[in-house]
Amino acid sequence: MNSIFRGELASSAGRRLAWLDSLFVDHGVFRLAWSNFAPVVPGRLYRSNHPTPGRLARQARRYGLRTVINLRGEAGNGSDALSREAAARLGLAFVDLALESRGVPQAARVLRLMEVYRTMAEPALIHCKSGADRTGLAAGIFLLAEGRSADEALAQLSLRFGHVRQARAGVLDAFFLRYREAGAKPFAAWLRDEYDEEALRRDFQAGRLASFITDRVLARE
Repeated sequence: MNSIFRGELASSAGRRLAWLDSLFVDHGVFRLAWSNFAPVVPGRLYRSNHPTPGRLARQARRYGLRTVINLRGEAGNGSDALSREAAARLGLAFVDLALESRGVPQAARVLRLMEVYRTMAEPALIHCKSGADRTGLAAGIFLLAEGRSADEALAQLSLRFGHVRQARAGVLDAFFLRYREAGAKPFAAWLRDEYDEEALRRDFQAGRLASFITDRVLARE
């Protein structure tokens, strides 16, 4: 990942570099006005794009947040450092669980996320960079873990959040559709017993134009 951040916030120069990196290299300037925030299950789980420290503080106060789940993993950039510092200052548990937006969901990672959901302090906030693809996947997984339907999970991957299913991230929709085809089997059991990652990878085809727009123009991760 491109970054000009050098890994320290203790000095004024380091903090300034973190903000420059966050705003202009990680495209955080667009997130100043747009949070992509929404409840998944009110009082339990919320979703957004990568929050600025100020926005995270406001959301923590308003919604009583206790946990932040970072779906980008340890990015090592300015956005990452500033949000970790803010979470620590606010007393929030911070969980790294990297998901892919354009790759076939891995059963082991999905099961790990379900275990995080089972044991975390609620309410929690899940976020990736834009709050569109990985966040939509994670939101849908939360609903499925709660026994909700595949259609409800699919609704978390929508254009309303900036998700374009015709692009490479449409493999996430295909994942939920595969589960819908399985009928009424519990989601975790389907993941362990029936889910075929290689078959989904082989069968899914993304639109070239839509992928170009999301990957190159919108600079999605």
